[in-house]
Amino acid sequence: MKKYQIQNNPFIVPTTDGKHIEEHHGKIATGNTEISIARMIAPPHWSEPFQTPEFDEYTYIISGKKQFIIEDDTIILEAGQSIRIEKNARIQYSNPFDEPCEYLSVCLPAFTIEAVHREE
Repeated sequence: MKKYQIQNNPFIVPTTDGKHIEEHHGKIATGNTEISIARMIAPPHWSEPFQTPEFDEYTYIISGKKQFIIEDDTIILEAGQSIRIEKNARIQYSNPFDEPCEYLSVCLPAFTIEAVHREE
């Protein structure tokens, strides 16, 4: 049995808000509940509702800029920067800028829609 797994066919998460999500490793793509790794592209002027995830999330910005509202702080990251957000923090992700933002997201444990707790 091989001690590695090459991912050539990530799961493309269906979205309705224009955001592109490729889960390379995680619960849906590979059955891994310990970690998820996804490449995402947030279109210009995109945002999500506030949420309080049950997982730590690490984000690395490849290109563009992304805005994070974490508790009472507003943070803007640019290409080459990264952030770790602890589980149970209230957060809103957005791209209020005029260019797309490409980034990598790593969640520990793996992302699940049930563990996000998005506000309506």
